[in-house]
Amino acid sequence: MAAHQENVEVYWYLTAPDGRSPWSTEGARKIDLPYLRQIASAVDQLGFTGALLATGPHDTWVLGSSLISSTNNMRFLIAVHPPLISPVLAAKMTQTFDDFSGGRVLLNIVNGNTAQIRAYGSTLGHDERYAYTDEWIQVWKQAVAGESLDFHGKYITAEGKALQLTSTQKPTPPLWFGGSSQAAHLTAAKHIDTYLSWGETPPQVAEKIQDLQALAAEQGRTMRYGIRLYLIVRDTDEEAWQEADRLLKTMDPQTVEHMQTILRNSDSVGQQRMLRNHNGQIPKDARELEIYPDLWAGMSLVRPGPGTTIVGSPATVLARIREYQDAGISTFIFSGVPLLEEAYRVGEYILPHLRVNREAITTPKQEEREKVFTWAHNIH
Repeated sequence: MAAHQENVEVYWYLTAPDGRSPWSTEGARKIDLPYLRQIASAVDQLGFTGALLATGPHDTWVLGSSLISSTNNMRFLIAVHPPLISPVLAAKMTQTFDDFSGGRVLLNIVNGNTAQIRAYGSTLGHDERYAYTDEWIQVWKQAVAGESLDFHGKYITAEGKALQLTSTQKPTPPLWFGGSSQAAHLTAAKHIDTYLSWGETPPQVAEKIQDLQALAAEQGRTMRYGIRLYLIVRDTDEEAWQEADRLLKTMDPQTVEHMQTILRNSDSVGQQRMLRNHNGQIPKDARELEIYPDLWAGMSLVRPGPGTTIVGSPATVLARIREYQDAGISTFIFSGVPLLEEAYRVGEYILPHLRVNREAITTPKQEEREKVFTWAHNIH
């Protein structure tokens, strides 16, 4: 199989829960730091660009910090909820992580849904969260760059110079972002480096990218485009669909109904699109949820967020990946069940046939380090 000529970034997923069927008692694994270090080590060694540390049971900053010393090349895409943290504090955390990791941090801006955010104490509605994020990003960028702040917005006021350092990546680490509503698209077009789509079909993704490109052009900007997908790759298409059937049979009606009740109440536009792929019904055969050639919607019966899976042999999976590339996608975030074993399978079957970008990590210039040391000396 010949490699597609365009470079891509390929990330893995590094977030609990996990197991052979993590939505079931029998199939869920104990997730602790040693296990997460195994996954991080696999991502680091197999040739992935990095990993997404998504919203889950563990704090993403603490988890990422715990894995820095276990990795050398892996980039950390850390999920951040703007309404839940000061932009200046987030900038300080970004600077610290970027310094300690040698320039390997990326931020995935997550706006979440109203029910989720309210549980953490924020009462902002759907469109208000994007308006808040618009202000948050402006302050964050200035603070990460070490600038003095004089920002007076509807939601955020920040004055003075709270931070003395700057990030290793200049001018700031890249920002990633997802969201299918028009409010989300407008925010992305103004500020974001990589727009991340959920697992929609290639034609749907192409249409979304065209809309985003037009909005970004109005701002005099361009963006990269990424997608989040599960993979089930086996030696043959038949074996891959047998694995999809195995997973389907572990999804009991009570678990599915509980998850669907939660997700139906979400005000996330992307989440509602995922739900329409199956309407909460468990079919007898996995292929009944094939929403596009080789794309399976079954995972979103039991998992929130992106639930689309490419199913097939290495040749089939690569054909779908290349179709997404042709639609405008240059960045992929993949996962499998379980994460550890499937990282190796994807590393062996898929990555050798892609031109994966693992560009050298930038390191602080000597004069930048001298500025830090001089400042630290002067305050004592």
